[in-house]
Amino acid sequence: MTGGSLRKKRPNKRSTIPKAAEPPMAFGSSFSSSPSNYRKISLLAMVFLVVCVVVVLSISSSMWGGFGFDVPLDQFYSIEVVNEFPHDPRAFTQGLLYGGNDTLFESTGLRGQSSIRKVALQTGKVQVFSKDYVLDVQALHKMDDSYFGEGLTLLGDRFVRKGVSHSLELFQVTWLENIGFIYDRNNFSKIEKFTHQMQDGWGLATDGKVLFGSDGTSTLYQIDPQTLKVVRKHTVKYKDHEVPNLNELEYINGEIWANVWETDCIARISYEDGIVLGWILLPNLRQGLLAAGSRNIDVLNGIAWDRDQNRIFVTGKLWPKLYEIKLQPVLQPVRRKLSNGAIEQMCIRMPAHFGKP
Repeated sequence: MTGGSLRKKRPNKRSTIPKAAEPPMAFGSSFSSSPSNYRKISLLAMVFLVVCVVVVLSISSSMWGGFGFDVPLDQFYSIEVVNEFPHDPRAFTQGLLYGGNDTLFESTGLRGQSSIRKVALQTGKVQVFSKDYVLDVQALHKMDDSYFGEGLTLLGDRFVRKGVSHSLELFQVTWLENIGFIYDRNNFSKIEKFTHQMQDGWGLATDGKVLFGSDGTSTLYQIDPQTLKVVRKHTVKYKDHEVPNLNELEYINGEIWANVWETDCIARISYEDGIVLGWILLPNLRQGLLAAGSRNIDVLNGIAWDRDQNRIFVTGKLWPKLYEIKLQPVLQPVRRKLSNGAIEQMCIRMPAHFGKP
């Protein structure tokens, strides 16, 4: 399911060494009060202070937390575009995942246009199924017009459901429904229709063991793929703020990455407790498309991870391009501004409310 100037504080350059007229008493009466000895004292004091700072910084955040200090854990990233690939500008992207061998699986929305499809990364075109299954048939399944396609994920090898062993299966949810579908990835034949316990169907991801789901609220769900029952759920928070409108999801290196609807932000979330670990800011992608004349684009949506080559791909609804990106930590002055409230303005919106038509 989309200011202000920066000022550096100038350091206090006043000397902390007093203009002593007499030698320091601690060093005894034999100590000479010559200028060279004062320079030595100053140097030793500076070295001592540096060592103290290093020791303090080396103390773990958990230790600081034990003493009741507020440890800044914010991690903010911009991005570098590594590669650009074509993307179907008619695809209202709702779910995206990497399927291996430079292929993507994609779920698209809009009633009457919803689908799941297998797409070639290099060309952005829908592929054909392997000759071992169906010859020269496009790898695209058009959904019934009554459904609005949403999140999509692929569950791993030798998946056992209801006592039957399957290979890789695609799980998909639908908008404004508690209904989802399971498909054979090799020919998109429908294996099962299911109901889930989320309030709505927005995003899906998996670590190969459980399904992670979002429903447009601030809740991150964990779902048993065999029973399709919710086994855990957490409220996603950044500082003291709930983060609603969680949309498309991807599991990446032990974290859940979530598009936040109607923003150019991706939240990096701990699935253990729902805490936002960091933010990825991507406004330059949408701005670049608008500047190039792509006026019909919708919001940023769609994250895919190539685990083997550690590649990350993103796109948006009705975007003509898909991007391979690399994260870049933001510089300290910008980080300070983001920590002081700018991130809430950029990435946290009022909760969306939808009703069934």
